[in-house]
This record gives sequence, C-alpha cells and structure tokens, in this order.
Amino acid sequence: MASIVKRKPTSEAVEISPQPSTGARLRLLVGKVGLDGHDRGAKIIARALRDAGFEVIYTGLHQTPEMVVATALQEDVDAVSLSILSGAHNTLFPRVIELLKKAGVPVPVFGGGIIPEEDIAHLRKAGVRAVFTPGTSTQEVIEWVRTHIRPRGESTAPRAARRASPRVSSRRPAAKRRKSARR
Repeated sequence: MASIVKRKPTSEAVEISPQPSTGARLRLLVGKVGLDGHDRGAKIIARALRDAGFEVIYTGLHQTPEMVVATALQEDVDAVSLSILSGAHNTLFPRVIELLKKAGVPVPVFGGGIIPEEDIAHLRKAGVRAVFTPGTSTQEVIEWVRTHIRPRGESTAPRAARRASPRVSSRRPAAKRRKSARR
C-alpha cells in the first residue's frame, strides 16, 4: 500500500467511526489524472479514507487515465476516486470510466475538485457516481463511500480469485518488489 506523503495538519476535525464489518475491507484508489499539479485535496481525502478504515492506494501526480486504470486493475480496487483541479474533468473522468469498461471491470468512479455546477450532470451521465465540490467535508465523502461502495463480487469469489491482472503477485509497490527480488 502506498504511503501518504507528509502534509501540514488541517483545522478540520474529522470524527472517525469504524468501517462497518462486511467481512472485507474496501480498497480505494485515489488518482490525480492529467497535468494538474495540486494534490493537497487528494492527499487529505486519501488520509481521511485511510483513517476511516479503508485501504487506500494513492497514485501520485500526473497520471494518465491508462495509468490509473492499470493501477486499479493491479491493486484490485473496489472503487476509483479522481481529483481534478485543472478543468479537464469532462475529458478525463469519462476516459477512465471508458477504459475500466473496456477492461471488463465494473469499478465505480467518483471524485471531486474544482468542477462547475453545470458540468456535474454531464459527469453523472458519463457514469461518475458522485461529484464532490469544494466545501464538502471529509466526513461526507467517508459516509458516501460507506453507503454506496461495496467490495466487488462480495458474495461470490474471494478477492484473490477475482484478480484482474494475474501478473501481479504482490500488493507491494513495484520498487519494493524489485528490492525484495534482489535478495
């Protein structure tokens, strides 16, 4: 699991209640797609979700939709959260959804950022499950995830059997896999 880079503390207090026990811990991917270089909000959301009991994989900056989808497949995530502040949301959100569908993986996509009110309907029509705009509290996002996201195939095959990418043998980041392979 990727660690979250140090950040300055925020003044927002977040009341954390434990994740409901459904037998499976939700795995969420927080992605920064495109050339947007501002990631503070994504890191705050990633940390809040992690602190709420979810397993969170953060992609880092400057990811292509293809990179985000590849990571989602490799990490066997239950949902993808995208953060965009650059104004490219009408192109990048639908592209990620398109690539997930093409891969045959029914992973819900939600996200937020600086998204004008008039663009939200277009994004929802494209398949974005929820759009969070500035001013949304981290608790609202956490509660939405708890209410709307379920483990993929929860009642069918175990997670290991559902792996979309059999080439990945470890959940550790690639750098750690290479390091341990040298030993």
